[in-house]
Amino acid sequence: METGNPAVFQVSSQDMKQRNKPLVKGMATPEKAVITLDAMKMLDPCQLKPDSMEMERILTVLDETIAKLEMSSLIPRITDSLDRFADMLGPEITDNLIEHQKLSNEMEHLLASSEEDAMRAEEQQGCLCLLEQRLKCSVRNVLRLLLANPLLCQALKYEAWARESPAEVFINAFGEFRNFVLERLLTSPVEEEEKIQFMEAISLQIKKNTEAITALQAELAAAIQTQEEEIQKKDDVIKDLKTSLQDLAKDFKASIQQIKQEGEKQQKEKLQASQAKCAGLQQDIQQLGAQLSALVLEHRASELALRKRKCRLEMEIVNWIQKYDTDMGEKQAEYEEVHAAYAEEKAQLALLTEKHAVLLQEYSQIEEERRIRQEKEEQALKELNTMTLAATRIQAFWRGYLVRSLFKSKRKKKKGKGKGKKAKK
Repeated sequence: METGNPAVFQVSSQDMKQRNKPLVKGMATPEKAVITLDAMKMLDPCQLKPDSMEMERILTVLDETIAKLEMSSLIPRITDSLDRFADMLGPEITDNLIEHQKLSNEMEHLLASSEEDAMRAEEQQGCLCLLEQRLKCSVRNVLRLLLANPLLCQALKYEAWARESPAEVFINAFGEFRNFVLERLLTSPVEEEEKIQFMEAISLQIKKNTEAITALQAELAAAIQTQEEEIQKKDDVIKDLKTSLQDLAKDFKASIQQIKQEGEKQQKEKLQASQAKCAGLQQDIQQLGAQLSALVLEHRASELALRKRKCRLEMEIVNWIQKYDTDMGEKQAEYEEVHAAYAEEKAQLALLTEKHAVLLQEYSQIEEERRIRQEKEEQALKELNTMTLAATRIQAFWRGYLVRSLFKSKRKKKKGKGKGKKAKK
């Protein structure tokens, strides 16, 4: 197995995690481009694969050791709850665990007694070594029995999941050691050199980043100082404004006090004027009361005369009402007589109206018959006139036709005679 630079072994797991983190954005340098993909793969143990039987055997031993450590860390919890896991473990494993628990108790008792009694240190040291050997054998037997049943191991890991923090830390450290061994086994001298160069490049980059951060912190401090100065100026302005506000408040209080004094003075003046006015009004009220008494006495006589006149008018109204009732009774009797006569005449009128309607209907029928007869006579007269006119025209046409026929025959005869004379000549 090849070995590289021993300084690489001093790199802790935290350093490896920090190396895998990305650098500050914007701080890249030309040296970063020189880093090859192989160097990046070399730093990631998850991407490394064993390529020889010897490496596989070493890794198998380490993995088995981790499994044994995990199971051995669960043994104290299993022994504490042995009644709970007895059915799952079986009698053989349970007996071994009981024996292991007894040895553990003896070891604790022996250690406690050795601290109390220092005189018997040599005898206790021999017993302690013997008990330690027996305890180791017991642990081996328990692990052998447990690891022979993988399903039982998985179930115990699921059930007894809690471990003590020192055991958990040791198992995690051993896992990191396993990854480190795998990395060392798969790292060649060339890759080791590339790794060293990569680490140097990262260190240089970190140094440059640190310088840049220092410069930025200086700029930040200057900016903070400037901002604090501006804030101080603003605080001074605020103090001045507060002072002016306090002055304004004092002036405002003084003006309010002055306004109150003026208001009280005006109130006193108005109160005096009001009292004087009330006195004048009281005198007016007394004078008006005297006038009212005189007017009441004066108007009582006129009221008595008006009351008498009212009584007289009421008597006259009663007489007029009685007279109205008498007249209305007479008028009512007369109205009833007239109404009876009206009803009788109305009945006669209805009878006459019915007769008139019948006669009117008969008259309408007669008028209709007369109209129809007259229309027929007029129609017959029109037809007679038309026929007479037609006959006259036909006769005239016929006479004309006869006359024309006669004239035509005469003309033909004359023409015949003329032709005969010419032939004789």
